[in-house]
Amino acid sequence: VKEEYIDEYKIHHKNVWSEMKNALSRNGWKNYSLFMRPDGLLFGYFEADKSLADSIKRMDSEKVNTDWQELMSPYFEIPEGSAPDQAMIELEEVFHLD
Repeated sequence: VKEEYIDEYKIHHKNVWSEMKNALSRNGWKNYSLFMRPDGLLFGYFEADKSLADSIKRMDSEKVNTDWQELMSPYFEIPEGSAPDQAMIELEEVFHLD
C-alpha cells in the first residue's frame, strides 16, 4: 500500500461492504486476514476451498469485486490497469504447527 494512503486503506478495511464479505465467503475465502507493516507492506492470509487461483477466478464473476478492486487500485503500486487481487503472490508453506 502506498504510504500516503495507508490511513485511508485501513478505514476502508474497517468498513468492508457487507456485499463484498458475502461474495468472499460464497466463493471459498475462509479465515481471511490482512496484516500491514508501518511502511505499507501488506500480507494476506486466507484458507481457500481449492486454490488461490480458483478463489480469485471465482471472485472475478462478482460485480461487487470489480467495484472493490477499482476502489482499492489507487492504493497499490501495481501495473496500471491491474486489479490488486491479480497482483497477489502465493507463498510456499515451509512450516506448519497445529
